[in-house]
Amino acid sequence: MTEKYALLNQGEDNEMEVFGYRTVRWRRALCIIGYIFSLGFLRALFYWKPEVDIWCQCIPCSLSEADVILLRTTDDHREFLKKKVMEISDYTQGSKSGHQVTKKNSIIEKSLMKKTGKIRYVEAKKIRYVWNTIEGKFKKIGNLEEELSCSDIHSKFGSGLTAEEQAIRQQICGPNSIEVEVTPIWILLIKEIFNPFYIFQAYSLCIWMSCGYLEFSSVILAMTILSVIATVYNLRVQSVKLHKMSISYNSIMVTVLHKNGEVKEVESQSLVPGDVIILSENKRFLPCDAILISGGCTVNEGMLTGESTPVSKVSLPWVESSMPWKLQCGEDYKRHVLFCGTEVIQTKAHGLDLVKAVVLQTGFNTAKGDLVRAILYNKPMNIKLHREAMRFLLVLVFIALLGVAYTAAAFKKNGASVHEIVLMSFLMLTIAVNATLPASLTLGLLYGQTRLKKLGIFCISPQRIILAGQLNLVCFDKTGTLTEDSLDLLGVLPSNDKSFQDIHLFSSGKAIPWSPLLGAIASCHSLIMVDGKMQGDPLDLKMFEGTGWEFESHASHGTKDGESISCTMVKPGPSAEEVPVEGIAILHQLPFSSSLQRMSVIAQITGETDLTVFMKGAPEMVVKFCKPETVPHNISTKLDYYTTQGFRVIGLAYRLLEKEGLPAIEHLERDMIEADLIFLGLLILENRLKPETNPVLQELSTAKIRNVMVTGDNLQTALNIGKHCGMVPKSSKMIIIEASEPQKDVPASLTWKIITENQENGYKESFQGFHTVMNDKWNPNTSQPEEFHFAIDGKSFQIMLQHFYNVVPKVLLNGTIFARMTPKQKSSLVEEFRKLEYNVGMCGDGANDCGALKMANVGVSLSELEASVASPFTSKIPNIECVPMLIKEGRNTLVASFSMFKFLSVLTMIALTALVFLFWKYTFLSNFQYLMQDVAIVIPVCLTGSLNGPAPKLAPFRPPGQLLSPSLLLSVFLHVLLTVGLQVTAYVLLQQQPWYNESDVFSACLPFNHSAENIIAKVPTITETYLATTIWIVTGMNYIVIEIVFSKGRPFRQPLYTNYLLIISIILQFAAFLFFLFGDLEVIYTTFEAVCTPFYWRVYILVMVLVHFVLSYAIEEGILENRNLWLLIKRLCNYQSKSQYRKLQRRLMMDTEWPPQNRTDYAIKSVSVMDSKILVIKNASYQPPTQSSSESLGQQKII
Repeated sequence: MTEKYALLNQGEDNEMEVFGYRTVRWRRALCIIGYIFSLGFLRALFYWKPEVDIWCQCIPCSLSEADVILLRTTDDHREFLKKKVMEISDYTQGSKSGHQVTKKNSIIEKSLMKKTGKIRYVEAKKIRYVWNTIEGKFKKIGNLEEELSCSDIHSKFGSGLTAEEQAIRQQICGPNSIEVEVTPIWILLIKEIFNPFYIFQAYSLCIWMSCGYLEFSSVILAMTILSVIATVYNLRVQSVKLHKMSISYNSIMVTVLHKNGEVKEVESQSLVPGDVIILSENKRFLPCDAILISGGCTVNEGMLTGESTPVSKVSLPWVESSMPWKLQCGEDYKRHVLFCGTEVIQTKAHGLDLVKAVVLQTGFNTAKGDLVRAILYNKPMNIKLHREAMRFLLVLVFIALLGVAYTAAAFKKNGASVHEIVLMSFLMLTIAVNATLPASLTLGLLYGQTRLKKLGIFCISPQRIILAGQLNLVCFDKTGTLTEDSLDLLGVLPSNDKSFQDIHLFSSGKAIPWSPLLGAIASCHSLIMVDGKMQGDPLDLKMFEGTGWEFESHASHGTKDGESISCTMVKPGPSAEEVPVEGIAILHQLPFSSSLQRMSVIAQITGETDLTVFMKGAPEMVVKFCKPETVPHNISTKLDYYTTQGFRVIGLAYRLLEKEGLPAIEHLERDMIEADLIFLGLLILENRLKPETNPVLQELSTAKIRNVMVTGDNLQTALNIGKHCGMVPKSSKMIIIEASEPQKDVPASLTWKIITENQENGYKESFQGFHTVMNDKWNPNTSQPEEFHFAIDGKSFQIMLQHFYNVVPKVLLNGTIFARMTPKQKSSLVEEFRKLEYNVGMCGDGANDCGALKMANVGVSLSELEASVASPFTSKIPNIECVPMLIKEGRNTLVASFSMFKFLSVLTMIALTALVFLFWKYTFLSNFQYLMQDVAIVIPVCLTGSLNGPAPKLAPFRPPGQLLSPSLLLSVFLHVLLTVGLQVTAYVLLQQQPWYNESDVFSACLPFNHSAENIIAKVPTITETYLATTIWIVTGMNYIVIEIVFSKGRPFRQPLYTNYLLIISIILQFAAFLFFLFGDLEVIYTTFEAVCTPFYWRVYILVMVLVHFVLSYAIEEGILENRNLWLLIKRLCNYQSKSQYRKLQRRLMMDTEWPPQNRTDYAIKSVSVMDSKILVIKNASYQPPTQSSSESLGQQKII
């Protein structure tokens, strides 16, 4: 029997817990009866709480027997989903002839229930999961089996599927379409009406109407209907827009190869995992994810990465191994995968073979499907903020419940009937939760999203805007982000006879003479010709332009068999120096990979029979594949000389490849091709900083936001760029960390080198331009974390993660330069920063930064697209100016949301306090009095309160990120006290007036009223009392005061006077209440059911309100928003930040041994085995065998 619980998508972002349940008929029948008797409210509860639905109608059972499952996400939000288990009953495993048509051990085979011939499945968030009968759990369907090896894909799927296999897979996997149906208006309407806040609004309307507030209820009802209509309209527009986005390329014609060799044109919707599609030379968009198994192609992955630079794809190698193909290919498996939604710009067949690809994933499992699902099922990011808001609302509800008890007591004292007591108690509950709160907070996010869109910053996850306001660390990619995309050629440094020759400067105007070095520069690239224009990586473009050669994309090249093939050919141009060759044919590419840090091509020089392999890449990587006798002994010196000056250096190498006896080029393994190379030299390029980089980094540093560089470039180059852009101040000390893997008897080690720039001699070769500080020690009492910076490369970072993990947080605390980082290492780095409780931003071009962009709290991809899978934010601004813009808007939106929350919370307490006084005297406010408060004041504030733009300058501190922060809670508490004080003062003073009378409410104005007889003859209503009139004016003006005080401007928002709509609204509101206060007109008294009071009392009211305004403003600005005062209070209370990185900073400040200086630390090595148990001796210290006692003083054991 299987378990009742399992994990779905274990280890992935969309990981969910699965619980099995079986429906009980009698329980379901009772629930249906409950729907009827509760007038649908029970059904609404089940809709919003599916876990309650299942608990009421079902009982737990094993997953294998379940007809309903409950899914729960494993993130902080803990979202529940109820899904019905479906069955495919007409599945047939065999063909008409009886032979098996499903692959052995395939997920389809494992999902078949042998006894019944059925397959069970569920669909959750557009993904289908089938029940694996062998493993006893649900498995994702719609993709090729992950355990397949490279040889399996080629042998089992390389020739396509049979018609029967294709039909079965289509039946089980479903159609290959990413279609989001346009939700019918009536469904949108029902879903919106069943929103908990609208249900509460309906409850409130019923109570208000029962209490006789017909006019007020009618207006609120009309506004609610308009709100529902507007919301449904917006949802409908978004649904249509998403539908149009999703159906693009859903139904295009593709060429499919069947197992019998037949080639058919079919609609893309019929594709299934395992199909083989043939790619023609024409441009096309991919309707699925596919693995390239034959030929090569160039694609535009702008939708996926946000970067429009063409990317070369190569076929999956045929490797005889049982290892799954993704593990076999490592981090670079994506260079064999064509992603759905990307555009195939160019294809390239190998010989006479076709360009073929095996369908990997279909439908919503694809890369494009991920983007659509990310928009459809946007994860709520502010989990902590949401919880704090709910706690705050629960406190208000608790206060309202106290108000209910008070109401019952007050009305019983006044002799009210039971019906009236119950009705008024319910009325008190309607005040507790302001129904405009969710709409107000949503409007704030929408306004922020709109402002960002105007700046060219697009967002698919509006909740993350608030997270941007809390960033205190931003990681930047270097190339294309901090520096220009284009590179300027400086020169080439040839190598010959194990030594470097004189540098050839491109500025001299002389062409590079013919040599294998020129051949490498001319041919080792991934350029393509699109519509007559050469496209590709900026480095490749600049490198090729420097040769003076020409590019021909579809040239004819003869083979040894006398046949000609189409390939890319490069030939000398008019400006090139005469060379003894007609050109070079590029036959095969091994594209550049960030993790491999190199690329290679197999080429053939015209007129020669043998092939030539050319390689370019990171010099330290290229050297590893070269014969040692061809590498100059001073390469490190030369490399350091140029990289410390900020130049980008590329290593070049080549080898001859005898063509006789070689297998087909596309079947050659990379390890065989890239071996025994001859080192050719170094290509030196200059990568200039973007003009916006320095000012932006300075702005962020001034705002106390840490800047970190995360690049794939050389460490010395990154250091130089870091100093030139101000990321590393010239006065700071730099510590380079180098790590070594364990070798035989020597454990893994960390070496700490302190370097400072030699101002006298400038840059010299190697480390001559830097001198090692041997005896310079920091004073622990005066050192600050900012006084030194760590720099480390990707290899050392990986070793540190594996062998020195306890040191990682300490290094990250002052780590500024991270070089030679692979995409996976970038993602790990961001994850480690987040573990220290930094709020991390990541800005990159999207190509190699996808993982880091997603891992960061806020990821910004510099892209021309409005949405990409790469990150939640995409910026059309091609530089890092978008980062401070986003942070400013994030802070603005965060403060606006908190201000709105404070306003509506205090407003609730004002209303509750007013009802306390009114109910004690058995009186109420009238319909139009409520209308003036809620419609004329509250709603305009909710609509316009968040329209302030962000402050033009970043403040050197962040706004509070917690809703339940001391300053916010104190603000609400003090303003509630002031409100209570104002109303108590008005209440007490009113009763002390000589004209005050609870029964004769028209006598106060008799000496000044010319129609006294008519007034006296009028019978007062329950709302026409001195107290009700006074409370109405006082609370109305109190609303306006709070509205002004909470409309916070600097330092995070534009001042109040820049919000013209809100200013006009405040002026009109205040003028209206002044008119009601002093306008002695009968129409006011009759319409609003108010009573006339003496003129001096009206002046008293105005004075009380003005005093309240002065006190409120003084408290808010002088105490609650006084940063210096709060800092003083924190010091006096010895308050210290509880963030992990702050705690670590404080510990390291007291550590006299930190940071390490010019020493080598070793990982724990010594262990002893006793009684079959390994005992780690933590105090053991490894000593190198040749180490002298004096030198060993600089070594320390890492514990």
